[in-house]
Amino acid sequence: MKELAKIFGSEARVKIMRLFLLNADESVDSEDVAKRLRIPRTKAARECKQLQSIDFLKKRSFSKDVIRKGKKAKKKTEGWYLNPEFHYNDSLRGLLVEEEFLNKKELVRRFKKAGKIKLFVVSGIFIREKDIEGRVDMLIVGDNLRKPWIEDTVRKLEAEVGKELSYAVFDTQEYIYRIEMYDKLVRDILDFPHEKLVSNPALLALSTPSRKTA
Repeated sequence: MKELAKIFGSEARVKIMRLFLLNADESVDSEDVAKRLRIPRTKAARECKQLQSIDFLKKRSFSKDVIRKGKKAKKKTEGWYLNPEFHYNDSLRGLLVEEEFLNKKELVRRFKKAGKIKLFVVSGIFIREKDIEGRVDMLIVGDNLRKPWIEDTVRKLEAEVGKELSYAVFDTQEYIYRIEMYDKLVRDILDFPHEKLVSNPALLALSTPSRKTA
């Protein structure tokens, strides 16, 4: 991130570009950019305007859901969306998304201090799978896992991508029990498209899905 921040001018700009590249069909205003990326709203607006000036973003008016007095309502706002005709979208996606955020070796490195990881599985956003309700983006299994540290690392990832990530963390014995009980949460990960970044042979044998995966 530090190297990219130097190239693109600021860490906030890198986060904003990644946010729109990963949410190409979505319009987002400065309030939500700031909230999702955990940066000041004034900085979010300034960076978005800068990206608009080079035609990376386009501006539009739209309505978004808000909560008012405990009830859902619509609010008219102005925000931005990714310009699908920007010439460098593919190159930027390869650099900011594929190489940095979805790089599997980098992801494993980020969680190196989580404890003795025996199984690390990714799905959902990390394999470019479209959102499916109830699916988990990451499954981490191991011993002496530092769960508060893992949660903090996940929150940092969320701030980089602007999306809430769904994850599950299990001690080895709990995971084995869940596998033997055919736990729905675990099977919903293993019986559908996923990728194993770390896999202990014994757990890998237990984790073999009941039907073919992609």
